[in-house]
Amino acid sequence: MLASLPMYDRPEIATATNRLWDSIRDTMRQMGMTAPDRLTRAGNLWDHWRAPDLVLSQTCGLPYRSVLHEITTMIGTPDYGLPDCPPGHYNSVILVRRDETRTDPSDWPQLRLAFNELHSQSGWAAALNHAQSLGTTFGEMIETGAHRASVRMVAEGRADICVCDAQTWRLIRRWDRYEPALREIGRTEPTPGLPLITARAEDAERIGTAVRHALALQSAEDRTAMGLNGFVKLPKAAYLAVPTPPAP
Repeated sequence: MLASLPMYDRPEIATATNRLWDSIRDTMRQMGMTAPDRLTRAGNLWDHWRAPDLVLSQTCGLPYRSVLHEITTMIGTPDYGLPDCPPGHYNSVILVRRDETRTDPSDWPQLRLAFNELHSQSGWAAALNHAQSLGTTFGEMIETGAHRASVRMVAEGRADICVCDAQTWRLIRRWDRYEPALREIGRTEPTPGLPLITARAEDAERIGTAVRHALALQSAEDRTAMGLNGFVKLPKAAYLAVPTPPAP
């Protein structure tokens, strides 16, 4: 069996994340379900999400709508209480260097976009969809592998603009050194947040009950550290309706 919570799992909150899983696991076992003792952190995330013995993981909206909705069952969506976002939704922060003057959308075709990966809703799809809605695009596009790497590239002048998951940006502001070099120039429209999924379709509702119970038992300290505000059930159709831009 496999369980993972990889999407916001920084070292600074690993202990809180472990405690949350321990509570979910214990509640599942009390309900007569099986669950692994601890979270899996090693390995490729696609291997986690496609594992036939996956009990629980968190994925991104783009992988879910492109592939995973056909082979997994959605449990529900954590709510991070992000500003101007409905429950269970999130958006992305548009960042440039503090001294950047080319901030109007008409300037963006001159800018080098740092993005985490092509399977990212918040770093790739949101960036391209937002630019398209404004009638613009970006110049050179640089794949970095992670939101933090994209933010760092802009802060260090190796890229000009990035579009970063708002919850990830919260965590970066709290623990990394990049914020003083950067300036927020906008936010994308909210889309459904990062869902929890399972391969165990018959247990999805009960796993959701265990997640809600575990969140209710979280200490105030852990809740603040992880930024968790609640847990909601969004319709599958809401995820599938988000457009996916073509790859470069």
